[in-house]
Amino acid sequence: MKGRKLLMIPGPIEFEPEVLQALGAPTTSHTAPDFIASFGNSLRMMKKVWECPDGQSFIMAGSGTLAMDMAGANLIEPGDKALVISTGYFGERYAELLKRYGANVSILRSEPGETVSLSVIENALKKDKFKLMTFTHVDTSTGVMVNPKPIGELGRKYDVLTVLDGVCSVAGEEMRQQQWGIDMALTASQKAIGVPPGLALLVASPKAMDAWKNRKTPVGNYYCDWTHWLPIMQAYEEGRPSYFGTPSVNLVAALEVSLKMILAEGMENRVARHKALAKEFREKIREMEFRMMPVNEDISANTLSAIYFPESINASEFMGGMAKSDVIVAPGLLPELKSKYFRVGHMGSVNLSDIVSTIAAIENTINQLKNLP
Repeated sequence: MKGRKLLMIPGPIEFEPEVLQALGAPTTSHTAPDFIASFGNSLRMMKKVWECPDGQSFIMAGSGTLAMDMAGANLIEPGDKALVISTGYFGERYAELLKRYGANVSILRSEPGETVSLSVIENALKKDKFKLMTFTHVDTSTGVMVNPKPIGELGRKYDVLTVLDGVCSVAGEEMRQQQWGIDMALTASQKAIGVPPGLALLVASPKAMDAWKNRKTPVGNYYCDWTHWLPIMQAYEEGRPSYFGTPSVNLVAALEVSLKMILAEGMENRVARHKALAKEFREKIREMEFRMMPVNEDISANTLSAIYFPESINASEFMGGMAKSDVIVAPGLLPELKSKYFRVGHMGSVNLSDIVSTIAAIENTINQLKNLP
């Protein structure tokens, strides 16, 4: 082990030493030439990771929820109709968020571990005219992965803005934003991007930016308003200092390091590595007679797994036993099922050794619980 507990939750994750070194460097001015270069380079590299060369990148101080909020605040006006495709906790959160900005929200819900069928989505789009459609690429609460490509195609077919919540997918799952017609793709730094918590990251398509520019009402959130932030992002990308709110200087420096490492690995190689490690983990878990929450492999995320406990295992006893091991996993998140399952993150810098250590800790904990008097 690493002399400390191995963090195998779905974010924050384990971080590369080079990223932590950049984070711990002396803080510089947000108008210093080296920081301007770092910020601009990060904005440009995001477009490569997101595969959206014509998009507009935003780097904000905040969590993934802020990235969700920024999309809703800038694209929704009171009375707009929004369609939310929900595969778990974070789909429901997005519905509530959009309502705060006056959206009339319709929700298409799946059963836990399942997805909403494309035919159901298309039927909803046929019956009503929506401005915005959101979906969660990988829902952190269920480990369910949704295929973005056909949803992007439906968005284009019915002229609906598509928002991909990629908090638990970007840089871990395949995502070709521009090719697939996704208008907004967002994430947070502490997941597969591989940077400690504190950055909200998103890339908007030209269509999304046009929708914002053509608003008839002011953005209902002062901090999130692109009127303030777009000039900042443009200035840094052009190598000029600018100011609206102080950026997270050290986190941006760490982000630049991580994005360089991601692109050096190559997006196809990185996605393939995540798939291989996830497959290895799930195979071992099934050998131990666990059952996955996603109903089949096609919709199983490669960045995390949601795993039902065997009927003989008590959730609190299992989590207590794991706490004594050298591996940290996450409890269930869905309110109605949280005592029935647990979650394991396997994204970013995770390697086969981490997977083996996690499997061993789970197996040892289960064996100890089964042998209790």
